[in-house]
Amino acid sequence: MPTHEFGGPWTADKLVRLRKYLAAFTKMFEGNPRARSLTRIYVDAFAGTGSVSSKKHRSHPEASLFPAMAEGEGAGGTTKGSARIALEVTPPFHRYILIELKPTHSRELAALRAQYPDKADRIEIVSTDANQYLKTWCANTDWARSRAVVFLDPYGMQVEWSTIVAIAQTRAIDLWILFPLGVAVNRLLLKAGPPSAKWEQALTRMFGDDSWRQAFYPKRRVNTLYGEVDTQAKQADFRTIEGFYVDRLRAIFADVVNRPLRLYSSKRVPLYTLCFAVGNLKGAPTAIKIASHILGR
Repeated sequence: MPTHEFGGPWTADKLVRLRKYLAAFTKMFEGNPRARSLTRIYVDAFAGTGSVSSKKHRSHPEASLFPAMAEGEGAGGTTKGSARIALEVTPPFHRYILIELKPTHSRELAALRAQYPDKADRIEIVSTDANQYLKTWCANTDWARSRAVVFLDPYGMQVEWSTIVAIAQTRAIDLWILFPLGVAVNRLLLKAGPPSAKWEQALTRMFGDDSWRQAFYPKRRVNTLYGEVDTQAKQADFRTIEGFYVDRLRAIFADVVNRPLRLYSSKRVPLYTLCFAVGNLKGAPTAIKIASHILGR
């Protein structure tokens, strides 16, 4: 059976924490008489195949730009991916929405129905762009009767800020998102000055507006042999970039984990940041407490 080849030790770390939260989420809702009446939904965007192999590969379209993403880490081996993890959580979710644009991966996800016959009628496989689907789904779901956990696990900068806003506006979704701190964002932020127009657009699409320019490239007046000139050299490190994104999330969600989990390669190079945000104001304190504990915060 084909597997989704990507990641390394940090991948396992991410999945362990996701499993713990999903288990806590469903138990919390099952144990509360009022919450028990709500439809529990798990959404996995960029769901892959349901299994993950850390063997080296270069199949992803962004591999040539971000080698750390393509090559993976570790000695190989296959483990359960996030979709399988969610399907095995007890108490179960009422619905599972697995989004995967790549046709070969979607076919593997569809095969999960046969492996989980007791949940087959709860599993929906969506083979389309995750951003487009999520925005429509958020707008059309009855959130008075539903709650959800959404896991956004992109390779790079595929998640648009407009998608994050749509999720936050439901006031009913707990969001786990893998922010591409080192594999993408920091690589585009050139030391000498702002990146090219193409990458500026990509950063603005991911952050929601161009406020990142002032945050990462503040204008400074310096003295030179030719007099005073304005410069825009990079004034941002991993912590600055990470903090800026968390602040963006905090501005639209009920609450966020203030210190998300940074994920490193085997050589201790920052790759991603695992962030958590909660949309429901009433449920936020409990959700943040659980997520913070799971993240070791």
